[in-house]
Amino acid sequence: MTSTDSAANGSAARKAPAKDPWDLPDVSGLVVGVLGGTGPQGKGLAYRLARAGQKVIIGSRAAERAQAAADEIGLGIEGADNAETARRSDIVIVAVPWDGHGDTLAALRAELAGKLVVDCVNPLGFDKQGAYALKPEEGSAAQQAAALLPDSRVTAAFHHLSAVLLQDPEIDEIDTDVMVLGEDRADVEIVQALAGRLPGMRGVFAGRLRNAHQVESLVANLISVNRRYKAHAGLRVTDV
Repeated sequence: MTSTDSAANGSAARKAPAKDPWDLPDVSGLVVGVLGGTGPQGKGLAYRLARAGQKVIIGSRAAERAQAAADEIGLGIEGADNAETARRSDIVIVAVPWDGHGDTLAALRAELAGKLVVDCVNPLGFDKQGAYALKPEEGSAAQQAAALLPDSRVTAAFHHLSAVLLQDPEIDEIDTDVMVLGEDRADVEIVQALAGRLPGMRGVFAGRLRNAHQVESLVANLISVNRRYKAHAGLRVTDV
């Protein structure tokens, strides 16, 4: 055996074992801001996260409206305008309506610089046949966010959660997985860990942002499921 072979074998022996994909960081001390926190989805996420012990700030274009929503929920949630919410938060969830998505994020580029941004917006249209997916020029809402926020760390998650279930105080657990997409493993794992703080949920890595369109579009299918079966359907990823 040559010295080169010995060195290679020694290097292999010292190689660290593969990281457990479920070994996620502690995110309990992070402040979560919710842009669009006065809408059904944003308010539901704010409620669930605060109920799990997370510090939450609700953001809105009008600080008074945000504070009113925060007061309605309680649980120590604060309200502020979108810019202040972005500045004060470690993680910023984007839950604004699709038609205001681009303008909202473009106006907050400076405040969101360096922040971990979680986009949960679903570009959808509606007609007599029901909901259908829209295809943004950038490919998805998440990719639009990444293009508008080059100094932020953009991920995508929380697309498939029922606002009705999120806001229902009688429901202790929501039986669903949260598909998380992003470019950086450490950022994705932070979002997975955040999702895992909500009883009944897991955060599951679902690819890079280029795959966000399929995840966002699936909401149109879930809306069809819910209408047919009078349900609030979620998703489970099996064998993981």
